[in-house]
Amino acid sequence: MMQFGRLITAMATPFTRDLSIDWPRLGELIERLIESGNDAIVVSGTTAESPALSHDEKLELFRFTKEKVAGRVKVIAGTGSNNTADSIRLTKEAEEIGVDGVMLVSPYYNKPSQEGLYLHFKAVAESTRLPVMLYNVPGRTSVNMSVETTVRLARLDNVVAVKEASGDLNQISRLVASLPEGVAVYSGDDNLTLPILAVGGVGVVSVASHLVGREMKEMMESFFAGDHQKALAIHQKLLPVFNGLFVTTSPVPLKYAMARLGWCEPHVRLPLAPMDEGLRPQTDAWVDALAR
Repeated sequence: MMQFGRLITAMATPFTRDLSIDWPRLGELIERLIESGNDAIVVSGTTAESPALSHDEKLELFRFTKEKVAGRVKVIAGTGSNNTADSIRLTKEAEEIGVDGVMLVSPYYNKPSQEGLYLHFKAVAESTRLPVMLYNVPGRTSVNMSVETTVRLARLDNVVAVKEASGDLNQISRLVASLPEGVAVYSGDDNLTLPILAVGGVGVVSVASHLVGREMKEMMESFFAGDHQKALAIHQKLLPVFNGLFVTTSPVPLKYAMARLGWCEPHVRLPLAPMDEGLRPQTDAWVDALAR
C-alpha cells in the first residue's frame, strides 16, 4: 500500500535577498507542484536546506504548507536530524500541526553504528502515530543503513516507506525483496528512478520534479502500464536535468534554474554558496531547453 503516492517532491525553500523565507514564492511553488501531478510534498527535507532552518521556521513551513495544500496532496514533514531528542520534539509538534507523515533522515556526522541507527529511528517512530518514511542517504550522512537494519525498523507499525539514496541497486533490490508487505521503497535519486522501479520501487522523492514533474509522472505511469519503451525514452530525455541538478551541491543548481525561469530568487543560506560562475553556462543550456 502506498500511503504517499508515486511522485513526491522534496520541496526547496525560496529565500528573499535578506535570506528570510519568501512566503509568496513558496505559495506559488506549492501550487506549481500540485498542478504538475505531485501526490505529496516533503517540507524541510535536505533540498529545503533544513540544517540552515531554525526550529521555529520549520514549524512555520509545516503550518503554511498544510494550510496552502488544503488536503489536495499529502504533506510530509522532514523532522529527522542528528539529535534524537530534537527529532522527537519536532515530530510531535508536526503531528499537532496536522501533517500527513514524517520523513526521518539518518543522523549525520555522528556516524552511529547500525544498532545506533536502529535505536534512533525506533525512538522517533514510537513517539508519533504518524506514518514514517525512513531516509537513507549515505552521501550526506557518511553512514549507510543496511538492509538488515531497515527491515528491523520496517517491523514497527508506523514505518510505511523508505527513501533510498544509497545509489546501490543491489542493496535496493535486496531491500525490496526483504521488506514486509506494504512497506514501499522510493528512489531518492532522480536518475535512478526508472531502474529502481524495475527492481520493485513504487516511486520517487524527487528534486527534478520542481521542473519536470509532469514528465516524471508520465514516465512512471508508462512503466507501470507496461509501456517500458516510452518510460525509457522519457528517462533518457530527462537525464540532462537529473544530472544537471547535482553538478554541485543540491539545491544550489535547482535554485539557480528556478531563478532562470523566474520562479524564485537563487539565494541559498550559508554554508551553501551561490552557483559557481564556471558551472552556469552548462546549466543555462539545459534550463533554456526546458523553457523552449
